[in-house]
Amino acid sequence: MKTGDPEATDALVRTALRRANLRGVLPGDPATSEDDILVVGDTPHDWLFPRMAAVVHHGGAGTTASALRAGRPSLICPFFGDQPYWAARVHELGAGPAPLPVRKLTVADLAHRLHALTRHASYTGTARRLGRALEAEDGIAQACQVLDRLGGAASSSR
Repeated sequence: MKTGDPEATDALVRTALRRANLRGVLPGDPATSEDDILVVGDTPHDWLFPRMAAVVHHGGAGTTASALRAGRPSLICPFFGDQPYWAARVHELGAGPAPLPVRKLTVADLAHRLHALTRHASYTGTARRLGRALEAEDGIAQACQVLDRLGGAASSSR
């Protein structure tokens, strides 16, 4: 998650992780890693997320889909655009706690949500169930069928 003040956000996240007694993986300069915080450069979500207990992110459609495909519960901290929608949807589905908009981010609130995210088995169970359901879908075949139907409808209307 990128904010207007990345250094302050980084410090807030590190403090909240420690307050929740959790380790974390953050994006950035690996030289800033600490014993309980691993900082990594660009890392593919499909590799990283399955290795995490949970994912905290901005709620973009791609990142949300990656977290759900990995079967990991999410805490979404939306900024703008469609992110509040995905944040609300993940919460409604039961795959994560209520969203925490970035503009309302505090150490206390983030630590509380991190604790809930990682300690409520229902979030983990739901996220795993959704991940299995997504894995079972053949999205490419379904998309091809829709395109075939649309193509057939377009050619028959000529």
